[in-house]
Amino acid sequence: QVQLVESGGDLVQPGGSLRLSCAASGSIFRANTMAWYRQAPGKQRELVALITSSSSIYYADSVKGRFTISRDNAKNTMYLQMKSLEPEDTAVYYCNLFPGRSLYWGQGTQVTVAS
Repeated sequence: QVQLVESGGDLVQPGGSLRLSCAASGSIFRANTMAWYRQAPGKQRELVALITSSSSIYYADSVKGRFTISRDNAKNTMYLQMKSLEPEDTAVYYCNLFPGRSLYWGQGTQVTVAS
C-alpha cells in the first residue's frame, strides 16, 4: 500500500522560508510525476508545482521564482523549498501524483505565514 506523508509545515513570518518534505512508501514514486498542491481556507485545492520522473518541472505563476520543487528517487522523497513567503501562501500543503489520485491524499502539512 502506497502512502504519502507530508512534513515541514510551520508558522513563519512574511519573507521567511520553509522546506516541505513528502515521503513516499511503495514503488509508485520513481516512475510517476509528483506534485505539490495546497488548499487555503475557503478555497479549492490548487496545484503548486510538479516534477516528472525525468525532473521536468512546472510551477504555478503565483509561486514561480520563490518555490523550488525537487525529488530524490533514492530516498523516495520529494521536497518543496519555499522562500519569500507571503500571507497568501498560508494553506495546507499536500503531495500526490499528478493528476492527484483520491487514494493518496494524506493529512497534509500546515503552512501559516503571519507576523
